Amino acid sequence: MPARSPHILSDQLAAWLQSKQPKTLASLIELFQDKSFAVIIMLCMFLPALPLPTGGLTHVLEIVTVVLAAEQVVGLRRLWLPAFLANRIKLGSLLQGKLGGALLRRLRWFEKHSSPRGRWVFRLPLATRLQAAIIIGLTVAAFLAPPFSGLDTLPSLGVVMISLAYLLEDAWLLLAGLLIGALGVFLSVGLGAVIVHFVHRLL
Repeated sequence: MPARSPHILSDQLAAWLQSKQPKTLASLIELFQDKSFAVIIMLCMFLPALPLPTGGLTHVLEIVTVVLAAEQVVGLRRLWLPAFLANRIKLGSLLQGKLGGALLRRLRWFEKHSSPRGRWVFRLPLATRLQAAIIIGLTVAAFLAPPFSGLDTLPSLGVVMISLAYLLEDAWLLLAGLLIGALGVFLSVGLGAVIVHFVHRLL
């Protein structure tokens, strides 16, 4: 069986997690350069995409995601974060052990089953800005979902898949991410309204 390419995203992340360097956003930016927007957004939204009770931690990651996507909307080509923030936010502690293993397994599954399809979609004028605007919308929907309802899972998963689609240049994966994200927003709005109505009736 041929050795896996060291340039595959999952291999790069695995090597980063196993290295001795600080597992901060700053080190990720240095590692992935022009792909750091998509990689960090994917990592930040991976935790909210899991059907697990994570409390307020996911909100911090969602805020970082919105800031990064907003930078893309305004046309920044290189990710920028204040130095104190880029060096203070550490993802290594979140991605060690079972959670990191789950991330790498899912990432390798997508790498195995995906292939570059419809690359022209990612090269359309304003494609990156439109994608970033959609990510902001889905992330805000996840942020506003009722706590511990699980309604933030699908919008977050949509963001993860859209980011992966950009990294793998797979238009079908992009479409799947858009559909899953839209379904998540629909459920969040619909079920959220039902919950609010029910609470108001109780009061």
